[in-house]
Amino acid sequence: QAEGKTLKELTDFYTEAFLQDIKTLGVELPDVMPKATEEIPLMVELIKKLLEKGYAYKTPKGDIYFKISAFPSYGELAKIDLSSLKENAAGRLNLEDEYEKENAADFALWKAWDKEDGEVFWETEIGKGRPGWHIECSAMAEKYLGQPFDIHCGGEDLIFPHHTNEIAQAEAANEKKFANYWLHNAHLIVNGRKMSKSLGNFYTLRDILNKGYKPDVIRYELIKTHYRQQLDFRLEHLEHNRNILNRFKECLERVKDLPENREWSDLSAVKAKALEDFFKAMADDLNISEAIAAVFDFVHKVNKTESLTSSQKEEVKDVFNKFDSVLGVIELSADDDKLTKEIEELIKEREKARKEKNFKRADEIRDLLLSKGIALKDTPQGTKWYKVK
Repeated sequence: QAEGKTLKELTDFYTEAFLQDIKTLGVELPDVMPKATEEIPLMVELIKKLLEKGYAYKTPKGDIYFKISAFPSYGELAKIDLSSLKENAAGRLNLEDEYEKENAADFALWKAWDKEDGEVFWETEIGKGRPGWHIECSAMAEKYLGQPFDIHCGGEDLIFPHHTNEIAQAEAANEKKFANYWLHNAHLIVNGRKMSKSLGNFYTLRDILNKGYKPDVIRYELIKTHYRQQLDFRLEHLEHNRNILNRFKECLERVKDLPENREWSDLSAVKAKALEDFFKAMADDLNISEAIAAVFDFVHKVNKTESLTSSQKEEVKDVFNKFDSVLGVIELSADDDKLTKEIEELIKEREKARKEKNFKRADEIRDLLLSKGIALKDTPQGTKWYKVK
């Protein structure tokens, strides 16, 4: 209402921005992306089931609440004692709503329309209004994933009340376990402090891209910390990440240029150990630190070899592809591997200057390219380049 937009206009705008951002970061899209506003009948059916089973009640005003006293295991996920619950724990109800509830800790399944809702309402069998905060997730999860489904993710701040209430709704209605495993990620902070516009440490993805950082280094920053550990995001980390990713790419480039006169006898053992260590770490509660350590160890060993057969070069590339099927940072930087015609001409000019022993001009071009974000490395196989911020 404050922006003068309809609910659909507002949600479509932010949905498109979100999808564009995750595409930029190389995140795979889910098979199904249901919209809560298009699943209202599903939620109504779930609420009706809870009413019929005695797990919910309707107030004179038309609001519908979940009766937590009817669900004995309420709060197990969050390890909370029902007697310790505060009134209006979610902070989403006004004083008038509180007076109508049978129990102060009961939560809303459906909110009856009032004039402050404006045009945000649906005419349904259970009345004119809108769903509560939690019901949509239980309803859509049951429809698209079944019950129980394997893994439910979310931020640690959602354990209570949101995930706790999801469980109560779904298990009360369907008399089955809701989800088998819960993975809760810790909070993101910036420069050691909570993100805040007033502190000037609030970033969107576009903000960071506009500072000249590439998607691959941002993705690496977001995945390199274990999901249950707090992630302290710092811009200075991104240049360090760039150097790390350049090491991976330089290793692959070096492999391409190695002579093929003899095979590396240890490759099979090195490859098997690297993949075993990497995927064993990922299978251990997504132990990303140990997984990345396996990548570094593989890179170190590959960089020590002096020759590979043609088929072995493909094997090394295949190992990197398997690492990247999880990390998603090497392929993401592939679009970063193209040079402008101007840069290509400068590199050729420098190579010509070096052959003519005009080292002063060669150094001038090297410095000019570095100012444009292109670093050069002279090797026995020729001059290699890579991008830096």
